[in-house]
This record gives sequence, C-alpha cells and structure tokens, in this order.
Amino acid sequence: MAEAIKMRATMSGDIADIQVLMNHPMETGLRKNAKTGEKIPAHFINEVTATVNGVVVLQADWSSAIAKNPYLHFKVKGPKAGDKVNVSWKDNMGETNSADAVIS
Repeated sequence: MAEAIKMRATMSGDIADIQVLMNHPMETGLRKNAKTGEKIPAHFINEVTATVNGVVVLQADWSSAIAKNPYLHFKVKGPKAGDKVNVSWKDNMGETNSADAVIS
C-alpha cells in the first residue's frame, strides 16, 4: 500500500516550514462495507517521526481519529537551507513509509 509521501520544506528566516501529505486510508474499524455489511478492519497510522539531519524534531502517536490522507504541517527553528528532512510513519498493521526532502 505504501504510496508516496508528498513533502515540501522551505526556509523562512531561521525557521523551516515543513508540509507533509501522507496517503493512507485511516480506517477507524467502525465503518461497515456497504455491500457485505461486514466491518472494515481498523487500519491507521499510529506513529509519526520527523528528523532533520538525523535528529528527531517531531514524534507523534496518532489514533484512528485522524482523517484519511493526513496532512501534517510543522515548523522547526534552526535548520538551514540544504538540510535533509525525513518523515516516516508506521501503522497498526505494521506497514511503514518514509520520505526525504531537502530544505530550500
């Protein structure tokens, strides 16, 4: 499933502005299949980590309450243009995904 993560990282003064779009179904486990009436199993991102040059700058524990294809936007003070940002996630079914971007 692990579709691409779209990410943009730009500098504004001494603050890096990082925007991330993660493709994921984010199923709560409460919806039913319209055709069969069976519950759709829970499938959601539960761990998100962001690093700048290998240093963790954001760590989040999510639950099923996050919308499909979550958008994450955060700012980090201190990085410089050209630094590498990595965002990775793990879901409750053990699937993972990550992406890198260079701060411009």
